Amino acid sequence: MKRKGLYFVIALALGGVGAAHAQDTASATPTYDGRWYIAPTVGGYYNDTDRNTNSRQVYYGLGVGKFIAPNTSIDLFIDRTKRDIDSKIGGGNWSNNNFGAAARFYFGAWDAWRPYLLAGVMGSYHHSRFDNAWSPAAELGVGISKTITDSSDIRAEAGYRYDWDDKTQPEKNGYGDWFLGFSVVSRFGAPPAAPTTTPPPPPPPDCSKLDSDGDGVNDCDDKCPGTPAGTIVGPDGCPQKVVIDLRGVNFKFDYPKKGHVKAGEIGKALATPTADSIAILDQAVDTLGRYPNVKVTVAGYTDSVGKDDYNQSLSERRAQIVFDYLTSHGIDASRLQGPIGHGKNDPIDSNDTDAGRARNRRTELQVQQ
Repeated sequence: MKRKGLYFVIALALGGVGAAHAQDTASATPTYDGRWYIAPTVGGYYNDTDRNTNSRQVYYGLGVGKFIAPNTSIDLFIDRTKRDIDSKIGGGNWSNNNFGAAARFYFGAWDAWRPYLLAGVMGSYHHSRFDNAWSPAAELGVGISKTITDSSDIRAEAGYRYDWDDKTQPEKNGYGDWFLGFSVVSRFGAPPAAPTTTPPPPPPPDCSKLDSDGDGVNDCDDKCPGTPAGTIVGPDGCPQKVVIDLRGVNFKFDYPKKGHVKAGEIGKALATPTADSIAILDQAVDTLGRYPNVKVTVAGYTDSVGKDDYNQSLSERRAQIVFDYLTSHGIDASRLQGPIGHGKNDPIDSNDTDAGRARNRRTELQVQQ
């Protein structure tokens, strides 16, 4: 009865300890109640027949312990039992006072019935009419526990305790007893605060739907964030200089005449071939359409031939006819400043040749930065 039972429970306990350890390490964020507790215990023995005592006996004790991990507790305990020796060998009492430590390895959640494995070691002080002495002892067992309030549990357990007492009966060498016990666990102090969980941070806003600097380029593609309002930017959001070149849009000498300042009659005023000048104007319309934030000044110029007053009026008519061409092709007038005439001022070529004077008879779209 003695050693076979002990070996069986040892094997069971070792397997359970490994499983409990695996369960502990699998928990990413373990939480448990680590308060100290006391555990008064009462139970009974089914005694080893080699003791030559009554077969069943009550024991009682007290444990003090705490959980050291979500599924592991350690108790220091003391318990006592007193057996009646069989009359055939003289009668009397045989008492044992045990002082030891026990570890319990639990399975399952705290709010459920939790089975556990038990392993303990102790020193046993035996007292009888034959001998008074200490001997080592060990126990293994299984149990079940249930939390009934935030500060108390109940637990019931059964197991096998082996006592290496070879003095009380010199012809006997150790005793193995089965036991069954019941405990009420009472924890000290206030319950620990419930663990706080930090909510996950909100997902970052979708940059493809944001335009923080209002330049028309979403934040994902904007390589130059924070550009000042009104800055002309390219597809990457970085400042870009927009040039609208009307060189090649040249006018006939002394055109447009008064009364010809109409967008539909611009061809009468343009130098031949007029198709080249119209193509340049259409490119300007396309550029202004692709850059809706761009604003321009429409300015007209003449060559130096003629009186200044006349040239001033002529340059204004040239600016006006281009202004009207742009607005008639979808460019809002609010984006156009002018028309402004500069007369013979600011020539771009010499007025001493026919070719130079022809280039000076021009209009310009001056981008406002």
